[in-house]
Amino acid sequence: MRSFLMGLCLTLAIATPTAAQDLVERKGWEVANTSAGYEELVDHLVAAVKSERMIVVTQASASAGAKGRGLTIPGNRVIGVYRNDYAVRMLEASVAAGIEAPIRFYVTENADGTATLSWKKPSFVFEPYMNEGGEELADLAAELDDVFQTIAEKAVASK
Repeated sequence: MRSFLMGLCLTLAIATPTAAQDLVERKGWEVANTSAGYEELVDHLVAAVKSERMIVVTQASASAGAKGRGLTIPGNRVIGVYRNDYAVRMLEASVAAGIEAPIRFYVTENADGTATLSWKKPSFVFEPYMNEGGEELADLAAELDDVFQTIAEKAVASK
């Protein structure tokens, strides 16, 4: 019996991290809860990125990787978004800031089946490089804040 209880506790402890957890705002983050499902929000986000003439540069999904291993975890996808003219301006202002590109959106599936869209504001992402990047980087970050906000608004408004 003791072995059974130990095994049950271990199983529950291992399974707990895969439970959906709703995201909350953090410093520098924007979080938009939606009524959309996970796949629907991913599709709306990709369409919104394109509508703002930005490019989906990268995508990564632990849930897709887990599915390939026969595991099921709540949906999550990191979508890196940028454009070359922004990249050139960023690098002209600060080569070190280049490690932050592309800037990412994060789509997560909630316990109730809805999805959340979150992202770090570009001005927050580039904050560590402002001393060397100066006004050029600050202007770029502010411009990107507006672009990312518009993308997010379009993605969550899509129905």
